[in-house]
Amino acid sequence: MEVQREVARHYGTAGIAARVLAALHEAQGPDTPVTVDTLAPFDHFHGRGVQATEELVAALRPQAGERILDIGSGLGGPARWIAAKSGVHVTGIDLTAEFCEAAEALNEAAGLADRVTIIRGSALALPVPDAAFDRAYSQNVVMNIEDKPRVYREAFRALRPGGVLVIACMCAGAGGDPYYPQMWADTAATSFLATVEQTRRDLGDAGFTIIAVRDGTAGLLPPPARSGEPPPLAGPARGIHVFMGADRVREAQQNSARSLRENRLTMIEALVRKPG
Repeated sequence: MEVQREVARHYGTAGIAARVLAALHEAQGPDTPVTVDTLAPFDHFHGRGVQATEELVAALRPQAGERILDIGSGLGGPARWIAAKSGVHVTGIDLTAEFCEAAEALNEAAGLADRVTIIRGSALALPVPDAAFDRAYSQNVVMNIEDKPRVYREAFRALRPGGVLVIACMCAGAGGDPYYPQMWADTAATSFLATVEQTRRDLGDAGFTIIAVRDGTAGLLPPPARSGEPPPLAGPARGIHVFMGADRVREAQQNSARSLRENRLTMIEALVRKPG
């Protein structure tokens, strides 16, 4: 429970939605409509921003009318994007009260309150019924959770038979511990990285059939970094600094880039299915 409180404190600050909307209108003009497209630079809180969400949607393949579960929904950017672009209803679960409040406000501002439901809760005990969802996903969330097998069992419970789950997360690399702070944790005290093989095993033990595990590490680094130069990590820094702080984002991105180059971190996307 103490780790959960620390994780919530790491992410939560007051007035997130107001700051995001003010930054949007400052950047694009006071008459700019609030849509999933105009919000995209600000509310996709993960490496490579909306591009990563688009890749997740390509793996998830949501169908119009389905019910989708977002485990660790944050500001709700991906949930709103998927609801708007795919004609589905998304339920987002997040631990951080300030993120839930911001997500609800941004849902209203974007006219998607009837398509995206936000519930404050833990991935370790999802506050949803059994077999209630056709598909589920989680983006860059499980790094904050030590008991990953329990998260995967909860996702399995929430999915209908035949439902699919996409997990996108950082895993432990062979090069040693990553450098901190990272975007998900200031120190190792709230960072729990599994290896790729541990992730495969935990998903299988939860009952899932593994369809594919894709290594997306190279895509997180711009071409100069792959040839040995040390620019900061590519990503939506121009937006998320509004609620995370510019210096904090810059340092975390530099640490991520260095950790990825030194094989201390590996980014994966796993696609699994509940039998039946």
